[in-house]
This record gives sequence, structure tokens and C-alpha cells, in this order.
Amino acid sequence: MIQFEGLIKRFGDREVLKGLSLQIEQGEIVFILGTSGTGKSVLLKTLVGLLRADGGKVVIDGQDVTHLSEEDYLPIRRRCGMVFQHPALFDSMTVAENIAYGLMKHERQTLEQALPRVRECLAMVGLTNAIENKLPTLISYGMQKRVSLARTVAVGPTILMFDEPTTGLDPVTTKQINFLIRDLSHRLKTTSIVVSHDMDCALEIADRIIVLDQGNIIEQGTVQQIMNSKQPLVMDFLEEAKARAVQA
Repeated sequence: MIQFEGLIKRFGDREVLKGLSLQIEQGEIVFILGTSGTGKSVLLKTLVGLLRADGGKVVIDGQDVTHLSEEDYLPIRRRCGMVFQHPALFDSMTVAENIAYGLMKHERQTLEQALPRVRECLAMVGLTNAIENKLPTLISYGMQKRVSLARTVAVGPTILMFDEPTTGLDPVTTKQINFLIRDLSHRLKTTSIVVSHDMDCALEIADRIIVLDQGNIIEQGTVQQIMNSKQPLVMDFLEEAKARAVQA
């Protein structure tokens, strides 16, 4: 489904991605882990053309999208749904209007026409239509995260991308969001990429884990393979996850 071939991304003199190559299969849930500043979010933004590669290739479903124009990239972006670190909801719009936004903008639906899909997506993320007329500021942060996810899946993406989706959440809500990501990915048959620094999340729901350090892949594999890794950074992540489990 997705290939990065020798991907290079620079910001001034700083090379953030250093010839990274990675293949993601259709239907996989792939976690990309690493410390801050290792290029995890840059990788996602390069995939959807928000940032353009300085070298190498990005291939989606057999199509080289590396040098597409903005206009030609639009159909690619419509196949991709991105859930940001923060909910990024429009405060002046109701929950229903937020979820329907993509349908109204890209498919020219009215809110009334979009409401059945809005309610379907609310149900998918474990919410009821009792909140559809509320403003985002009147619901909890955890519910805002769910609404953000509902908005993302409303337009039927084939690729789901999550940028630190559990940041700012308590442990119980974090676990709920993780299982929601897994269940939605399986139900909708999407290819899902989760950028995170949280090994706990990855161990619970990932099909495969990629570990980045300073713009390079230093380890990748299944959950079991990662748990047996001898890479120092991976071992640090695992130790941190064990320590949190003991505290819980």
C-alpha cells in the first residue's frame, strides 16, 4: 500500500530523514516510535504531501506521488485521514457540523444529508447522537478526541494516520482510544499508521513496530520481535513501559 524509498527530508542544513526506506502492507496497523525530533511526524506529512521530499520516493498503491502537483495530490489526500495530536475541532461548529465538515466541503452534502453518516460515525467511536448539537467546548477532552476520529473516518479514507493520538489523556482513556484505533482499523479495513512515543500502545495493538532514531530505522518487526530486541533505545522504551505497568 505504501512505500518510502530512500526518503530524504531536510530543514535548512538539518537532515531529518536520512534515506529512509519502508514498506507498509495493506490492512496493517503500523506504529512508528522514537524520541522527539526523530522525524516521525515529518514522515506522515511527507506521505500526504504537506511536506515534500528532498530525495527518494513516496509510492501509494503503486502510484509515485513524490512530485505530484497540489491539484493532482488532492485525490490522494482524500484517501487519507489524519487524526492530529490535539482534537483540532472547530469551536464555533457543533459536533455534528465538525464530523460532517469533509462531507459538506468535498461531497457538497448539506448537514441534513450528512446526519445519517454523522450518527453512524458517532456510534463507531462509542458516542451517542445526544451530543451532536453541542459545541466541542462543552464535552470532555476525551470525547473531543473521539469526535476528531469520527470526523476523520466520515469521508471513508483507506489510509488512517494518527499523530500522537493519546497525548494528554489519562491511562484509562488512553487504553480506550488505543482499542478504538484497532477496532476501527479492522472494521473499516484501513491501513493505519500511528506515530507515537508510547511503547505500551504499540505493544497492545500494533501488527508491526518501526523504531526511528535520528532519521533512520534502527529496528522493526512484530510485537514479539520488538520485545526480543537488543537495540539499546528499544530496550529503554520497553523498560519504561514495564515501569509504568508496575506503577499502574
